[in-house]
Amino acid sequence: MEDFILSNGVRMPKIGYGTYLVEDDAGVSVVKAALDAGYRHIDTAAFYGNEEQVGQALAASGLPRGELFVTTKVWRDALGYDRTMRSFEASMQRLGLEQLDLLLLHWPTREPGDPESPALCLESWRACIELYHAGRVRAIGVSNFLPHHLLPLLETEVSPMVNQIEFHPGYTQQATVDFCQAHNIQMAAWSPLGRARMLADPLLTELAGRYGKTPAQICIRFALECGICPLPKSSSPERMRQNLEVFDFALSPADFWRIASLPPVGWSGLHPDRPRAAL
Repeated sequence: MEDFILSNGVRMPKIGYGTYLVEDDAGVSVVKAALDAGYRHIDTAAFYGNEEQVGQALAASGLPRGELFVTTKVWRDALGYDRTMRSFEASMQRLGLEQLDLLLLHWPTREPGDPESPALCLESWRACIELYHAGRVRAIGVSNFLPHHLLPLLETEVSPMVNQIEFHPGYTQQATVDFCQAHNIQMAAWSPLGRARMLADPLLTELAGRYGKTPAQICIRFALECGICPLPKSSSPERMRQNLEVFDFALSPADFWRIASLPPVGWSGLHPDRPRAAL
């Protein structure tokens, strides 16, 4: 597994395993299967309701803690200094960890248009900075933040090191990607396969056949070539392994730009400043 190097020098594996909707008792076996398949970067969140199962899988794996990179997130209803601190402590207890690799603020607003959210978000970021300086977390960042949400954080003593957004062929959020890369913020991609919506896309299936890969592998390779860390999710051990087998080929420049030029498609409808779109 290759690594991205964050702005503070922390190494983050280039592909992570996303655990959204990995729940209940089966979550332990699914995350354990991902670790067995070779994933060392596990992405969870308080909102996912599976931190306890993730922690149990990490413990059961027998892998040295130093080989693992674990991310969790503070949900939007915990914005504010005190609530963020409580959310972090609860997450750490559920995960069974003493130190977290990456802590993210999950959304920049409690609700779209909430006038108090900008101030509360800054309070939450202050809590993240304190946890970082105390060594409780190795890196801090955000999720679903657009450039105008990021600007106030860039004026603080510690800038976000990661921004995790929805990113996949057909929905690349290029303005946010360009802004973050210009400010040395590592991008990560939730839904890098478009929650499977993109796997039947004619262009991606054509390229998969030509490269001898799956459409999912084409999506993951595209994210990597954009300098973005994809976080694919699958409950199938075979597909888990396939999703890591993307370092043995490269897209041609023409094929890369064909993917990058896809019309908008596959968007989840989620946007931090607007109610969920009806799709």
